Amino acid sequence: MMKKNSDNKFIPMTSVNSNSGQEVTKDVFYYTNQIVNIVMIGEVGKEGWVLVDTGMPKCADEMIAVARSRFDEHPPAAIVLTHGHFDHVGNVVDLLTHWPDVPVFAHPLEFPYLTGLQDYPEPDTSVEGGMLAKLAAIYPHESIDIKERLLPLPEDGQVPFLSDWQWIHVPGHAPGQIALFRERDRLLLSADAIVTVRQDALYKVLMQKKEINGPPRYLTTNWKAAYDSAVKLQQLRPALLIAGHGEAMEGKDLTMGLSRLVTEFDKIALPKHGRFVD
Repeated sequence: MMKKNSDNKFIPMTSVNSNSGQEVTKDVFYYTNQIVNIVMIGEVGKEGWVLVDTGMPKCADEMIAVARSRFDEHPPAAIVLTHGHFDHVGNVVDLLTHWPDVPVFAHPLEFPYLTGLQDYPEPDTSVEGGMLAKLAAIYPHESIDIKERLLPLPEDGQVPFLSDWQWIHVPGHAPGQIALFRERDRLLLSADAIVTVRQDALYKVLMQKKEINGPPRYLTTNWKAAYDSAVKLQQLRPALLIAGHGEAMEGKDLTMGLSRLVTEFDKIALPKHGRFVD
């Protein structure tokens, strides 16, 4: 039987882009749910689409309505989870109840947090950062259990039901975090390995001030791996980026932002102090 975490609750956080979506190509649409992005891959009205992540807790009806507006009553062929943090799996149990035949794919290193075996470390409220870092204690960190519908991503890097996409392991923020990349148009879904808003700063999150940044500080536990992941994604030379948080970016701002992040990671992303900072 599937189970939500016991600390599953509505999180009173929002941004100016909440409840809005953008189609970046004819088959890729991202939607901002409060402060996090979900992505729907597939052409409007057609079967076989894939949902990437499931948004903030207590928003399942909203997710279903967005899916229905784009794909009518067609359920997704699969849900792909970039990682298991609360803002990415917040509605997965309710969505799987609504779509009873849909499988979920994730990296095996995330399985302990998705099968009820292990909780994430508590958010680090001591980390250097803005107001949202200090408020991080309210964020859920307990595991969920969806083992009956959970499958590992293929070892060869292919993404189920998406033949022209590959998944890339980008740990640091979470042990089994993945990004998704499509070579033909160099479209990158970076999850939280790279974000386009300073996620610990309340004003910047509220206003969605666009800037390339490292992963959210209060939930990142391995900063060496986080740096290596940023380098790996920058080397893909993406033309268009959809991050887990913030607005989509492309062109010179993206290229220069990624280059600066990698060369100045210690200044831009790495906190000066915190529980997980060496």
